[in-house]
Amino acid sequence: MPSLALMRSKLFVPGSRPELFGKAVATAADALSLDLEDAVAPGRKEEARGAVATFLRSLRPRAVGAPAKVMIVRVNGLATPLFEADLRAIIGPGLDVVNLPMAESAADIHAAAAALEAAEAVAGITGKVGLLANIETPRGLHAAAEIAAAHPRVVGLQIGYGDLFEPARIARDSEAALDHVRLVVRFAAAAAGIPCFDGSLAAVDAPERCKAEAEAARRLGFAGKSCIHPSQVPIVNAAFAPSAAEIARARRVLKAARERIAGGTGAFLVEGQMVDAPFIESARALVALAERLGTAEA
Repeated sequence: MPSLALMRSKLFVPGSRPELFGKAVATAADALSLDLEDAVAPGRKEEARGAVATFLRSLRPRAVGAPAKVMIVRVNGLATPLFEADLRAIIGPGLDVVNLPMAESAADIHAAAAALEAAEAVAGITGKVGLLANIETPRGLHAAAEIAAAHPRVVGLQIGYGDLFEPARIARDSEAALDHVRLVVRFAAAAAGIPCFDGSLAAVDAPERCKAEAEAARRLGFAGKSCIHPSQVPIVNAAFAPSAAEIARARRVLKAARERIAGGTGAFLVEGQMVDAPFIESARALVALAERLGTAEA
């Protein structure tokens, strides 16, 4: 299964706008999410499916110059008559992850995984494609932990604020609501050992708000955030990349840990803060992330 550990930014691109595909590839987004669901009008679903399938095939083989981005397709919902047709069209070497909207139960994940397995078998690439499950309904939020742990194909959880908040008349800028949802999803993902991703911000002309949301999500342990406009990508990438100061401190923690543990000490102070096993593991993960991202200070 693909890893989404380095997916700081994921840029949505309407599947019915193939003229935007190349422009999206040229951005600094860590992943592209080609959308066959909400961003495509009902009368253009088949056209969009064909455009996305053609684009994905054009990315082969990656070893000879295709962009090193995670390629995701948000398909139409499991309960729609479009779901299986979407899978049959898009499954192939160019695809990394299927984004499943409106996931509400472990049963939904098992059904999606079975359909994915069947489509992969036809394409001859069995076991290659992961599932990114959207948490965007009250039932889905309630079942987030079971969704995250339902199947090995689940490689991440993603929040969908619009579908979750709008029907319930919850203000999109309610910090209490945002943090509640984030914490539920974060702990569900943590229990399953997979990353989770903050939902997109529809207000593309509000860069400071985008920055604040991304930073808030990172403080709660999120790996990244969805973007609906290229202008949001550098803001989100910066928010989810470890800073030079964070990397330097993490290295000091690890240095102290090596010295103290070798001397038989389990807990110790670093710059006035107690450090033991959970803090050491967190420092190790931060340095590893910086190194994988190629951060200069790493």
